[in-house]
Amino acid sequence: MLGVIDKVSTEVKGKLRDYELVVVISPEATEEQAAATLDTVSQFVTGHEGTIADVQHWGKRRLAYPIKHFTEGNYVLIKFSLQPELGRELEASLMITEEVLRHLLVRLGD
Repeated sequence: MLGVIDKVSTEVKGKLRDYELVVVISPEATEEQAAATLDTVSQFVTGHEGTIADVQHWGKRRLAYPIKHFTEGNYVLIKFSLQPELGRELEASLMITEEVLRHLLVRLGD
């Protein structure tokens, strides 16, 4: 019975899910800092056998409410596939990144 559970958990771990991540980067961050932040996300995904499908730079936009005394932020949308259990680890990494004002990770599909 235990062997069946191990086999099922291995199959679930191997399956990639599609995600969309919106990151709001501080307007005070330089181009190099913003690029390094996005590169960190990219390396995390590809380093854990995920794939990045698309990166869209939406540019500087006004925030609905001030965050850390900022009224604007640089928005970036990243579409990627990743193992489900790694989503929380990615979010924890984004929470401690100084350049990231806010982020939203959304799982696509079922």
